[in-house]
Amino acid sequence: MTRPRKAAPLRAGSATLYQAVKEHILRRIREEHWQAGHRIPSEMELVAELGMSRMTVHRALRELADQGILVRQAGLGTFVAEDRAQSSLLKITNLADETRARGHEYRCDLIRLGRESATLEVASALGLHTGTSVYHALCVHRENGVPIQLEDRYVNPEAAPGFINQDFTQGGISEYLMRTVPLDEVEHVVDAVLPTAEEAELLAIRPAHPCLVLNRRTWSGNLVVTFVRCFHPGSRYRLGSRFRVSGPQGFG
Repeated sequence: MTRPRKAAPLRAGSATLYQAVKEHILRRIREEHWQAGHRIPSEMELVAELGMSRMTVHRALRELADQGILVRQAGLGTFVAEDRAQSSLLKITNLADETRARGHEYRCDLIRLGRESATLEVASALGLHTGTSVYHALCVHRENGVPIQLEDRYVNPEAAPGFINQDFTQGGISEYLMRTVPLDEVEHVVDAVLPTAEEAELLAIRPAHPCLVLNRRTWSGNLVVTFVRCFHPGSRYRLGSRFRVSGPQGFG
């Protein structure tokens, strides 16, 4: 049996050492030696192979994970990331169906579900008075175990009185609302933000990791049904749409 040849120790030149490690890993991915889902060598194996310190290798792996190129799973190892999931920006979709359609495993972790007094921001978004009792749901959507969306949703009890009694441990919050409340109007606004400490912990990212946040409000008649903020780690998820244009609408 022929053993794989040990790589020559990296020489950084004008680049820093950890950048040389990153380029080595990226080259292996570009040349398809390591494909999506492939478990790459451990930190200690890379230290021995490349002749670098563990601190240097650790920094390179951490930065590649922050960029969405690698996925680090505690107790399992480090893997080449799959292509980023993408969801439609202009329509309400079922994240569970989208994930399973990609052939991946879906899971929803329900963090909290209950009644709260509406803050000024939430009351304004739902068209209610500050302090009005509203429903609040917070959950993490996972694809193959990796958090891809943090859903922070407030619901007007007048619009969906049965919401609080549902079992959302398998997801389906949007599906339930679409099934039980006729929606007439939807508003979407996308922001780029840095997560709070709690949001970063739930998404398993660092607080300095940027997120895309989809802010959505829905109406049934003149009643605002729900106000939801969906946080997506920028390196793991994309929002986009393709649609037909009718008439002379230009390219502005």
